[in-house]
Amino acid sequence: MAKILVVDDEEDLEILIKQKFRQKIRQSEYEFVFAINGRHALEQLKTHKDVDIVLSDINMPEMDGLTLLSKLNEQNSLLKSVIVSAYGDMDNIRLAMNRGAFDFVTKPVNFADLELTIDRTLKHVLMIRETLKAVKENNILRMYVDETVLNFMGGQEIEKAMFLNENVEGTVAFIDICSFTSISEHETPDKVVELLNCYFDIMVQEIIKEGGTVDKFIGDAIMAVFTGNYHLDRALDSCLSIRKTLAGLPDFNGKSTFKPHVSIGINSGEMVSGNIGSTTLKRFDFTVIGDVVNVAARLQASADKNQILITDTNYQKVKESFHCKASSVLKLKNKKEPVKTYEVLE
Repeated sequence: MAKILVVDDEEDLEILIKQKFRQKIRQSEYEFVFAINGRHALEQLKTHKDVDIVLSDINMPEMDGLTLLSKLNEQNSLLKSVIVSAYGDMDNIRLAMNRGAFDFVTKPVNFADLELTIDRTLKHVLMIRETLKAVKENNILRMYVDETVLNFMGGQEIEKAMFLNENVEGTVAFIDICSFTSISEHETPDKVVELLNCYFDIMVQEIIKEGGTVDKFIGDAIMAVFTGNYHLDRALDSCLSIRKTLAGLPDFNGKSTFKPHVSIGINSGEMVSGNIGSTTLKRFDFTVIGDVVNVAARLQASADKNQILITDTNYQKVKESFHCKASSVLKLKNKKEPVKTYEVLE
């Protein structure tokens, strides 16, 4: 759903917009928020942080639309604005564009034209967000690309976006290949890396299949993150598939014999998402951190071979969909109370 802030001191415009876009509102394609002037708009933006675009008049009391444009450009250069005004002369259009307006629609409003303008602006906003998401997740770009290239690609907007932090609701899974380090004592480095990458590739395919992302590889373990609808269920499905697939592989027979098994810890809740690293090294990881992540890691450390451990809180969410059994009560670091855990069987 696109959220649109309409800034205009004419009450009739709010009524007209609700009438003209009632179908898109009813189908949850558009959600409108209204403000009577620029000052009120800034207040609304503090409350509605997920606004996608702003439609603003020019002539308004307290704070006009051109002043609002300047404020928006200072505070959030990624937020796109469309001026909707009767002042459609070239001077006002140029002034609005110079202050960051994405487009200009004249009054009286042609609502068919306004809808096309809104859709075009939303597509532009989505394209920017997808581009910035790719940049944020591409640590190699951040480590090695020259500053002038980043400036050419978007300059301050990309730089700001790379350091935007947010709270996300999701599930974290730590998946460790049990006793894999023993292989390195007997096999050549090439064989060790080849075998580990083979196991990792199988695990990654199952994670991607359920819409998860690989946050990082940690030695012989993977940290995976799942967000969106049914993120906990999808994480469990993915880990169950990983356990089953690895268990079905033949033993590795070299200078030593190895059978791949995994121990897994899964936890769900709110996490902080951001680009974590060192400015000096120009090296960052786009990752999630917080108590939810720490608990998932400690559950994995406590899990036995072929065990998938979750907390009691998460068990209550999935007990009707997954077969689980009570496991140990763990005393985890930085937790005042012991944590009751459950093993996910199938």
